[in-house]
Amino acid sequence: MTYSNEGIRKTQLRRGAVAFWHAVFQSFSFVAPAGDVAILLLGTAAFALGATPLAVLLAWIIYGLWLVVPYEFSKYIVNAGSYYAYSARAHGALGVMALWYWMLENLTGPAFGILGLAGFLYLISPVLSGIPYLWIVFALIIWGFGFILSYLGIRPSLEYVMYTGFAEAMFLFISALIIIVMLGPKNTWVVWTPQPVKWDWAPVFFGTIFSILDFTGLGTATTVSEEVSDPRKIIRWAVVTAWILSGVALIVPAYALTVGWGVSQMSTYATSPDPGLIVYYKYLGLAGWALLVAFTINSYFSYMTAKYNAVSRIWFSSARDGLWFKRLGMDQVHPRHRTPYKALLWFASLILIINIIAGLIMGPTNAGVWLLTFAGLGIIAVHIVANSALTIYSYRQGMLRREWLKHGLVPTVASALGAVVFFYSVYPLPQYPYNVAVIASFIWLVIGAILAVYYWKRHPEILASAGLSYE
Repeated sequence: MTYSNEGIRKTQLRRGAVAFWHAVFQSFSFVAPAGDVAILLLGTAAFALGATPLAVLLAWIIYGLWLVVPYEFSKYIVNAGSYYAYSARAHGALGVMALWYWMLENLTGPAFGILGLAGFLYLISPVLSGIPYLWIVFALIIWGFGFILSYLGIRPSLEYVMYTGFAEAMFLFISALIIIVMLGPKNTWVVWTPQPVKWDWAPVFFGTIFSILDFTGLGTATTVSEEVSDPRKIIRWAVVTAWILSGVALIVPAYALTVGWGVSQMSTYATSPDPGLIVYYKYLGLAGWALLVAFTINSYFSYMTAKYNAVSRIWFSSARDGLWFKRLGMDQVHPRHRTPYKALLWFASLILIINIIAGLIMGPTNAGVWLLTFAGLGIIAVHIVANSALTIYSYRQGMLRREWLKHGLVPTVASALGAVVFFYSVYPLPQYPYNVAVIASFIWLVIGAILAVYYWKRHPEILASAGLSYE
């Protein structure tokens, strides 16, 4: 294997604190599969209907192509900045774009946990939604829980997401198999074809867009690469393992839910407030329903913990390079816990303000969807930049000729797929207030391109060493 011949620096983070399975569940926790099973497959089902399992399968395959970038880059670069650092080593301007676009997702994506938990609990008990501002209590609980775990160190935070995440994956897989067995002769292969939507691929692909976003975050094991004992080997296999586990935890349950609800009745599935819970109660009784509720709540807590871990390290990496966050002291680590605690404090403060204000204006559920519109567009843009970065980096390192498939063709195809997903995510322009989120996201992306050119031309000294390996 050819490593980068560029300088390697010593990390300030705690080397060796993270083992293989910790890294796996740092990535897996972003998927929050129980939350998808209980609620978030609604978006896919609304379009793909009885072909929902096919749409989820396609999304999983497409996201697998996107994971070629962290898999390949992690062989050569060890940096908590992840996609930002990878892009920066390809070209400084790409690093600025990747960081700016990822910041859009960093600041809005936490709505999935902070506001999503309240929305989920309201669906379970309408009585709760009638208590004014109760959602703020739920928001503070999940916000504080993830922050404290991440602040105390990477090891305790990943111990939590590892054990609970493994239990969640096994529960979803085994419970789905039980439902499939109970379905008996109702089981069918047609859900793996476009037949339920009259062989029209358009709604299948549109449903796939929503499921692709369900797999977002599978590459974030790269953000803890500086804290792994053998990162060049462990991180890439952790990403692959998390991808496989996410498929097991989502594809099989998607089939069980679709057939369990009724292939021809999936239009009503999409309009039900909690269809996953209904199916689990129907086939697995109160115990199955209660376990799904418990694991769904855990999904939100695990997601927030992993989110704090990832974003604080991305911002820390940028500050360490002297880009933006350094003046705020985000390049400092805690003397005892060895966590990027100042980056963590800034991130926690900003997302709390954003989510509380948005929730007060729109209500927690609508505000969550509105903020996640920003997040979805931002993360797709990050993937497109990182895909291009792999090809450019490989060319500059003299590897592209022999690695043309993994470093050239696959990232190009992945970018094309990302562009298609991006297009159908914004066209036609959604109704108010979501159109505001789309337009604002476009403005953010344009600003990122302008900033990239500015730093490339005016501050090349900052970008020259951005994204170097820290071991």
